[in-house]
Amino acid sequence: MRGNTIFKTGIVGTIFAVICCFTPILVVTFGALGLSAWLGWIDYVLIPGLLLFIALALYGYRQRTRARACCETDTQPTTRKGK
Repeated sequence: MRGNTIFKTGIVGTIFAVICCFTPILVVTFGALGLSAWLGWIDYVLIPGLLLFIALALYGYRQRTRARACCETDTQPTTRKGK
């Protein structure tokens, strides 16, 4: 994957995990679907998922800036004066 795609995936996943962690949207949805028994272990999934997506976003940002810096230096014309 390219750095930009990894970065976008990390950001979207982080936003989704934050919404599920800090708002009762997931609890209400699971309760409405009859899956409220699964809510006992949801913190064991959401917190590591949040950390994973934050790490993915940081990695994608690093790759994106590295690729941008590489492209900027590779496209510069080199000129020699004097000879």
